[in-house]
Amino acid sequence: MALHEQSVGRTDEWYTPESVFEAMCTHFDMDVASPGQGVTPWIPADTFITEDSLSCDWEGFVWMNAPFGGRNGLVPWLDKFFAHGNGVALTPDRTSAPWWQDYAPRADAILFVRKKLKFIGPDGQPGGSPAQGTTLMASGACGVNALQNAARAGLGLLFWSIR
Repeated sequence: MALHEQSVGRTDEWYTPESVFEAMCTHFDMDVASPGQGVTPWIPADTFITEDSLSCDWEGFVWMNAPFGGRNGLVPWLDKFFAHGNGVALTPDRTSAPWWQDYAPRADAILFVRKKLKFIGPDGQPGGSPAQGTTLMASGACGVNALQNAARAGLGLLFWSIR
């Protein structure tokens, strides 16, 4: 799920398109910000947290397309994601935002998605032209591998940390 600028006030239900998962060529243990497998059957995860995710325990390799929310709405999600340390997080490509500047250095790899993603709306149809691009941030070796797969598949440009 994610809030996209063109839908403010209408819905915060926007789902990652299947092509992103095909490019990553991986399987997740948990989708931590999910509308449920019945709504997004293409998300390759074993478990789907549909409510109160920030209060739940996360386990294994996680996928996170959290609600983007208002200003700094992603901060609590990214705090938990990087504390967990094993997954891939989808974020808006807002490289000048303070939150992006704070969290990007914590990522083990970042993939700048080549084209603006057309997220899937609750009606099952792709949205219009998005207002911003997307980045995928990896934490842990499995996440880095997923982003390497995605880069090889042409999804975007990959940068990784040399700590």
